[in-house]
Amino acid sequence: MESARNQTASPDLAAALDRLWARFLPELRERVAVLASAAQSLSAHTLTPGQQEAAQEAAHKLAGVLGTFNLERGTELARELELLYATPPDPSSASRLAQHASDLRSLIDNRK
Repeated sequence: MESARNQTASPDLAAALDRLWARFLPELRERVAVLASAAQSLSAHTLTPGQQEAAQEAAHKLAGVLGTFNLERGTELARELELLYATPPDPSSASRLAQHASDLRSLIDNRK
């Protein structure tokens, strides 16, 4: 079964995108790990300014790239995370941040 991405893109473009995906997948997963770790630290009330900044940067980079790979929902989640990490997040939002990171991980791991 062909994915929607492959139905709208030329075979050469789809193949090129698949190669890029394979190349950048480790970085994407690492960025999601940064987000998950930041949410965990927030929940434990140990989030440092450096972790917050790293989480905001990871979310920003994910937001910028996921749409390229036809993961618009991932871009939306990443943009929301970027905004939430723009200022020190409230510890009560830790579960929401963790869920968004988990959702991003699922979207990335299940890309077809």
